[in-house]
Amino acid sequence: MTQTDRDVENGRDREKDKEKEQRGVKRPIVPATVPEPIQEQIQANFIVVIHPGSKTLRMGRATDTLPITVPHVIARRHKQPGQPRYEDQCLLREGLNSADSNEQRQNGLKMVDQVIWSKKMSNGVRRTPVSAEQARLYNRQIRPAVLDPNSKVNWTNTSQQPEYLVGEEALYVNPTDCYSIHWPICRGHLNIHSGPGGSLTAALVDLETIWSYAIQKLLEIPLKDLKYYRCILLIPDIYNRQHVKEVVNMLLVKMGFSAVVVHQESVCATFGSGLSSACVVDVGDQKTSICCVEDGVSHRSSRLCLAYGGSDVTRCFFWLMQRAGFPYRECQLSNKLDCVLLQQLKESFCHLDQDISGLQDHEFRTCLPTSPVLLYQLRLGDEKLQAPMTLFYPAAFGIVGQKMTSLLHRSQGDAEDPHDEHFLLTTQSKQDQSSKATTDRKLFPKSAGFEGESNICDPSEKGNLTQDLELGHGQAECLVSGADAEETSSALLSRKTAMTQFEGKALGVDKAVLHSIDSCSSDETKRKMYSCILVVGGGLLFHGAQEFLQHRILNKMPPSFRCLVENVDVITRPKDMDPRVIAWKGGAVLACLDTTQELWIHQREWQRFGVRMLRERAAFVW
Repeated sequence: MTQTDRDVENGRDREKDKEKEQRGVKRPIVPATVPEPIQEQIQANFIVVIHPGSKTLRMGRATDTLPITVPHVIARRHKQPGQPRYEDQCLLREGLNSADSNEQRQNGLKMVDQVIWSKKMSNGVRRTPVSAEQARLYNRQIRPAVLDPNSKVNWTNTSQQPEYLVGEEALYVNPTDCYSIHWPICRGHLNIHSGPGGSLTAALVDLETIWSYAIQKLLEIPLKDLKYYRCILLIPDIYNRQHVKEVVNMLLVKMGFSAVVVHQESVCATFGSGLSSACVVDVGDQKTSICCVEDGVSHRSSRLCLAYGGSDVTRCFFWLMQRAGFPYRECQLSNKLDCVLLQQLKESFCHLDQDISGLQDHEFRTCLPTSPVLLYQLRLGDEKLQAPMTLFYPAAFGIVGQKMTSLLHRSQGDAEDPHDEHFLLTTQSKQDQSSKATTDRKLFPKSAGFEGESNICDPSEKGNLTQDLELGHGQAECLVSGADAEETSSALLSRKTAMTQFEGKALGVDKAVLHSIDSCSSDETKRKMYSCILVVGGGLLFHGAQEFLQHRILNKMPPSFRCLVENVDVITRPKDMDPRVIAWKGGAVLACLDTTQELWIHQREWQRFGVRMLRERAAFVW
């Protein structure tokens, strides 16, 4: 066959196909939506990943290499002249001014000192004892040197009287200006308190303002175009359901995103680090959360949240430096710029390397608005090791009368979601009782008492059900038969008492990791978790932290697992990435997964069904 014949044959085939298409014979069904590959490509560039922290907001498109980072703070202008100025504190917190605080802090530091002196250095030599008095004699004589009479750092210009200022501009608002300072998130939750700007509505308005500013000014996305964008929101492992509901409503209804996916920080951290299973230790600025993640699922029973973090280490480091005669004597914990300086000093000087001993000389600069640039000399000894070790001995923080450990409790219910887990558990319990009574009637037709009791829920059983829901146990434990009600009541009460006592304790990071892993159901899961401990967040960014945590876990893990676990691998810098952005990076990875398509909550669905969509679409048990 010649080339001409082939062309004629191909032309006939095309004509036949055209005729078939016109007659409707085997006509392919054209999908109404955009083809999947193109749709994914569009979504990746039109998805904003938001990771809100207590001190830092990280936000960016899913296609960005790194997120933009903004101090999560807003300054609002006073509405009335003479209005008292209010400022949320950075390093000060409740529980520090108790009568027992100082004694508890001193006892905690004594425990830290004992551990330091009891352990030899890697060369087998004992550490050289260094007292704070030796450093104090030197530091008291230090006078700062003037490097530049003008710091060239200015207060934020408020001559135009803007209604609000966000991020760095809010930090550098002159205290004499008529502005109040608010941090809308505190220890992973919305910052609700009794002071000005402490209502739920005010916190949500502050969040919306900060996020809108970051989207419009830093990501350069016009707010009117958010209807074309989707959002992935990272939330803590132990979350407040009401707060999450309100934030999702803000994103979809008020800000106008077209769809939202809500996922947990720990799971996203494993995505970002490329691990399938790990015990995730997230040490943030104000909280430390620990959770065991296996194949993209967070084990509910393993979740712990400790109410301390990097800011508590910074405050303790300041106390230790004061004891050693800190030469910058004007430094105040109530001054937000001094807090920024102390944070920088902690990150520069502190470590967890036991081989570093003796006195060392350091220097630092103060660069404050309308002040000269000053250079200080500073001599420190074990203070640089003692401060980060307080994460393992939190009594040294001196926090008294506060809830220091949190576990995940069952939902208290929501009026907008009548068919929630309470409804399902109650109906399942009644069905089980009914089926049991039916079986008993078939087996014992003449037995008395079954007919009248078959469909009645024992009041004591109802109480037990409520208690167990509060304690956060699975459905199998919640479905209590009437016969076992009396026996289970005391057990549940003792369990609730034990949980209350447990939540009142301040666990060290290492003990919390052991408790979290021990809460896993199977030995195989526990073995996986001991084999891979992932540390993320910025609170444990100290030289020697990896070896230090690994040594403490090895020494304290149950003997039965020492034979099963070949190696306790503590990962502090997965893929050589900054551990502070690992969770955000995982959110960006989540945006590209095929399975994520099933998790989107669209704006119209939310407006119609509300919080029920979180229960239906969330990748975790809501």
